Amino acid sequence: MSEVAQICSDLIRFDTTNPGAGERPAAEYVATLLSDAGIEPVVFEPAGRRTSVIARIPGDSPEALLIHGHLDVVPAEPSDWRIHPFSGEVSDGCVWGRGAIDMKGTLAMTLTLVRDWARHGVRPDRDIVLAFLADEEATGEHGARHAVRHHRELFDGCTDAISESGGYSVAAGDARIYPVAVGERGTAWMRLTATGVAGHGSRPPVDNAVAELCHAMSRIASHRWPVRLTPGVAALIEDLSAILGERIDLDRLEEEARRLGRIGDLFGAQIRNSANPTMLRAGYKVNVVPGTAEGHVDGRFLPGHREEFLQTIDRLLGPRVTREFVNLEDAPSAPVDSPFFDRLRAALVAEDPSARPVPYVMAGGTDAKSFAGLGIKGYGFAPLMLTPDLDYFGMFHGVDERVPVEGLEFGVRVLNRLLASRRTASRDLGPHPAF
Repeated sequence: MSEVAQICSDLIRFDTTNPGAGERPAAEYVATLLSDAGIEPVVFEPAGRRTSVIARIPGDSPEALLIHGHLDVVPAEPSDWRIHPFSGEVSDGCVWGRGAIDMKGTLAMTLTLVRDWARHGVRPDRDIVLAFLADEEATGEHGARHAVRHHRELFDGCTDAISESGGYSVAAGDARIYPVAVGERGTAWMRLTATGVAGHGSRPPVDNAVAELCHAMSRIASHRWPVRLTPGVAALIEDLSAILGERIDLDRLEEEARRLGRIGDLFGAQIRNSANPTMLRAGYKVNVVPGTAEGHVDGRFLPGHREEFLQTIDRLLGPRVTREFVNLEDAPSAPVDSPFFDRLRAALVAEDPSARPVPYVMAGGTDAKSFAGLGIKGYGFAPLMLTPDLDYFGMFHGVDERVPVEGLEFGVRVLNRLLASRRTASRDLGPHPAF
């Protein structure tokens, strides 16, 4: 088994479900791999077993690049899976398990690369800051947010960052499209509260809090958000039209996304704000009308459209339901017309001549939001060549998550192309047995 596959498998076997027992065992494993390679890790734990690891590798330039990823994963029900989600089993050419895509496979690529550098005396072309973080699958309070607030000095000199949800392949005829994220939608997780008059369930309803909350939730769920074409999505559609050799109709983007299938998935969820009711809680007995009812909504807004989103939510809630934020983070963005984005493109093409890298905007969110507060421009770039049958988006938080071993090995080579100093590289940058 190649080193990257072994590390990926090892990481998956640590059950770092969030919420759960914490990330400490996986963090200790990462710290050990770094120490064994002569890289000094900084380990911190702001809450019990919520552990993160940060390290810096000196390069040819003190202008630093941040590579960040998360150790935690979302829950998985073993009975739903073909192979146990925390087995890390290698089968059918893939490493299986929760986190294979999101995002222990990417962590394994990074660890494999820097360990290989240590063995062969390779330096990066600039300082590299590695961050293996807790709590991304919640709010990042015990991970990225804590790191930014209390360990800011560890990110000195960082101007750009790469992390998850970009750089993977999508089949497009004889070419392969590689979306590189240049932004993501903002996050607005909200707790809604309705108040009313408590009383006996047999009496005529008067100011029923449960009913008020349900009405508000229904208005939110059924609202049709208008299409908004942001610069990042406009750049993506322009590139996709050129690659496909056909015009994508900007006046029918939703229909075009459905028509184009997995290629359309690259923009289908990124042309609107969204708000999904996700939780409800009220009452304690069937014949008692409660005085309050509470619900949660997962809201996401496009870059530049935060105020429009919040004004719409307030209108839909009405005067008798209040909101408070469980988590509110702006939508970060990074420039497409930059030398660093050009280097991301070039690294992919160097390893895959059929690659057609394109910019795109993520529908969800990552720890890039926290690092944007330090002025660090974040790109979604976790290079991965996938077989056409694998649905990348479907495996995020889904069942039977897995990653091809050859895809991981490809990713290590792409990262090497991007990051290794040509002045100190002691070998060819092609395929290498350790990868």
